[in-house]
Amino acid sequence: MEKQNLDKVLSGERLSIDEEMVPGTIHLIDLEGVLNVKKDSGSQSNIILQPQPSSNPNDPLRWPKSKKIAQFSLLWFWAFMQAVTVNWSGPIYTLWTEEFNCTFMQLNISAAICFIFLGIGSVFLQPTAMKFGRRFVYLASTFFAMISNIIGAQGNTVEVLYVVNFLSGFAAAPGDTLVEISTTDVFYQHERASYLSWFVMALYAGSDLGPVACGYIVETMSWRWCYYFQVIILGAIFIAQLFYMEDTTFERRETEELEDTIMQQIKSRETILSAVQSGQLSQERVNSDDKLNTIVSVNNSINTDDDSIDHSIPMRTYWQRMRLVESEFNDSRSWLTIFYRPFFLFTIPAVMWGGLVYGSQMMWLSLLGTTQSEIFSVAPYNFTTPQVGLTNISALVGSLIGMVYGGPFVDWVTIKLSERNNGIMEPEFRLWTMIVPTILNAAGLLAYGLGVAYEAHWFISAGLGQALLGFSMASSGTICLTYSVDSYPKLASEGLVLMLLLRNLIGCGFTFAIQPWLDKSGLKLTTWLMFMLSIVINGSFVIMIKWGKDFRRATKDRYYKYSDPMFGELFKK
Repeated sequence: MEKQNLDKVLSGERLSIDEEMVPGTIHLIDLEGVLNVKKDSGSQSNIILQPQPSSNPNDPLRWPKSKKIAQFSLLWFWAFMQAVTVNWSGPIYTLWTEEFNCTFMQLNISAAICFIFLGIGSVFLQPTAMKFGRRFVYLASTFFAMISNIIGAQGNTVEVLYVVNFLSGFAAAPGDTLVEISTTDVFYQHERASYLSWFVMALYAGSDLGPVACGYIVETMSWRWCYYFQVIILGAIFIAQLFYMEDTTFERRETEELEDTIMQQIKSRETILSAVQSGQLSQERVNSDDKLNTIVSVNNSINTDDDSIDHSIPMRTYWQRMRLVESEFNDSRSWLTIFYRPFFLFTIPAVMWGGLVYGSQMMWLSLLGTTQSEIFSVAPYNFTTPQVGLTNISALVGSLIGMVYGGPFVDWVTIKLSERNNGIMEPEFRLWTMIVPTILNAAGLLAYGLGVAYEAHWFISAGLGQALLGFSMASSGTICLTYSVDSYPKLASEGLVLMLLLRNLIGCGFTFAIQPWLDKSGLKLTTWLMFMLSIVINGSFVIMIKWGKDFRRATKDRYYKYSDPMFGELFKK
């Protein structure tokens, strides 16, 4: 076999790769610096770029870092404002029950409608973005968010809030799914958690700061101005998107799988070195043969890949980059095919687990949003509307720390564990970091619920409890999203849609259930039940660490079948 492999290497034939390829298991680090693939050009120059940038100079992966950050910042602020739009109203629930002559349960139904259409919107808008471009969907979503706020500012009944939350939820849906895809469009795998954590942070920062601003606006002006200010800010964002935001849509047409290419190079090098040691091949011949010498020697020129750019392909003009509908790099499949493909993934454990864990974070976010006015505006706290809003500051502080933990720290841990694993990354490496969020989530629920039930100092609930919940929501959301995308990279878009649909269905169900649950069980028992629920759901990461790779191996055939772009296509050309 070794002689056959040597003959193939010398003749330039491809070797047969008998090593099992498991979805998500990749070579992330070139420990010896010998692989002829594109790598990070910065301080971490041994990290293999996943995915590899194409030769097209218009490839978003080739954007300068400054441009990536600038476009990313605009998208982050858009996602932040969309989170504000759907989560700002918690502090004025008591005011609305009086002005609209409605109950807290009716207001919770309004919030649940928002969750429903966040999920429905992700299912409908994601294929629209793949077919017509990300830019088109972002602009349309901003426009409908403005319309929803204009309607809300004129509302006089709780039924108007139902309409507003239907429109707001649908418009904000791309903030839950499409921004993650836009992130993977321009950033590499070893950067993914760091930048995804920023978008998860946008969700929680908007959810935390929106109520704070709401409290002060209501005190100095009126609750209607909460809507007007959002219209003004969203209008400015719309103009910036219209003239500055570029589309990151890009269809990659690799002729060869990167992991297979890496395995070919590793096995070819091992074959030559083994032949030299056994005397089948002389070191002099290796040194004199450029091809053999390239295979076994350290390649110091691969950190920069300017030579791989096809300069015959023209750079797009400004107006080509600013067109409303993407027609060059858009998905060639039918809209219907893209629409229903996520539902094939109900049998993929990593996706279902990610949706469950991320959905549980929406339960705690809904808990804070729907109960804070009811809890803190009455005895023994008797907070004013601005003070109720200020309780969200501690959740924001926790979210900021959780963003750093769930992003840069998780990326760092993953790289270090990959180095110890001969440069091979397993997606499960990320899951070891779930230990801390699992513990702090449970502790935060106890502090928030029992602190109020026992009439402890407000800091126990509003300060410590919300900070711990903010940390766990921001960090665990990033971890489970990144784990799922890493496990099945070719199904990233479909997986995110399904996870976010599951997340919002869970959040919707919890929002409907929380008030009857509190009324029937009381705050103490409800808190202990939620504590146990969080331990079970978040603690399930242990199952994925233990059997996650087995699940990926068992679903390998389904993964390759579903990742075929034309799988399920009904209207073939």
